[in-house]
Amino acid sequence: MLRNEPYWVNPNRNKMDSSMSEEWLDQWPTGTSTEDSNPFVSDAFLSALEQAGVCSREHGWQPSHLRLNPDICVPAYLRTDSWGEYVFDWAWSSAYEQHGLAYYPKLVIAAPFTPSQGPRLLGAKSLEDVSRVVQSFKTKCLNDQLSGFHLLFPAPAEHTWLDQQGLLKRSDVQFHWRNRNYRDFDDFLDRFSSRKRKNVRKERQSIIDQGITMRALTGPEITDATWLAFYQFYHATYLKRGRQGYLNKRFFDLVRATLNERIVLMMAYKDQVPIAGALCFRDEERLYGRYWGCFEEYSNLHFEACYYQGIEYCIAQGLTSFDPGTQGEHKIARGFEPTMTHSYHWLAHPEFFVAAQHFCAEERVRTDHYLAQTQAALPFKQLSTQSDPEDKQ
Repeated sequence: MLRNEPYWVNPNRNKMDSSMSEEWLDQWPTGTSTEDSNPFVSDAFLSALEQAGVCSREHGWQPSHLRLNPDICVPAYLRTDSWGEYVFDWAWSSAYEQHGLAYYPKLVIAAPFTPSQGPRLLGAKSLEDVSRVVQSFKTKCLNDQLSGFHLLFPAPAEHTWLDQQGLLKRSDVQFHWRNRNYRDFDDFLDRFSSRKRKNVRKERQSIIDQGITMRALTGPEITDATWLAFYQFYHATYLKRGRQGYLNKRFFDLVRATLNERIVLMMAYKDQVPIAGALCFRDEERLYGRYWGCFEEYSNLHFEACYYQGIEYCIAQGLTSFDPGTQGEHKIARGFEPTMTHSYHWLAHPEFFVAAQHFCAEERVRTDHYLAQTQAALPFKQLSTQSDPEDKQ
């Protein structure tokens, strides 16, 4: 039975350290991100979401960014639902509702609509910095009567600091491609068992047999007409499922103007007419597959545009890895390796926090079992002796 007394009590409400220079901002401050940062926490990407009205109070993503001193800045949003987060907490929301408590609004620290690992605590350089950030979020939740905060898909480098904050930790599995210094796509396929290798080659040959050609477009190669075609493909894919895409034309036009050098657009053509596209972003080390769309279905075209073209691009460009997006066990047979991702959570209600601890522990057992199952299903003749620390966290 939950206690009935109020828990919205912050004993440190009037005892904040003035040297922390804490600010809560309703728009992303430019000049925060470094040039080599993950594209999804870049000034250009976060500002485009706000300028296009995608991240706004009306759409349930109200900016509430934290800045400490002026060096640390954390992208955060007040949320009135959980759509577009990809760390599913509907069970938590339902439990709150059953006990007559409000789960929303909550605070979410994230790159919106982007289930991809990347830095979240921008400018934090020490355990002390991260502890100050966490305390600031706890204080805001208590002062503003928010149910808690949720830090989604932080970069592996941030896990060690976050593991020491007494937060709830959830885990999930995605499928990423690793570049093992491959010379070309055939070199990559040499790792596969014979049957799996034949399947991939058959899928790729079917694209040629259907008269489809592929192009990886970057920078000025992406014309206005090509960009419009992709945008229409993107929304058509959502409409087939009876939904609207999260992102609008204004957003796509802004990121094209400001992140053009980080965009890689895999376009499919038939009789020189664009028929499908997959939009990727890149940084100095990785490729990130994000959005896909088409009007008409073609055999294996999704695999070619969203996976095989990205792998070829990474090999040619010397990128270390390819994150093609969340979910999808069909990626395993195509050489994408299971990779652990994590999120961190804090709930203001003490008894719900304890209940969620048990939930997370049970979930981790299931996730570890699933990780082992998917590793055993990889198509390789033998697993590489090279290990990746991200797989073990």
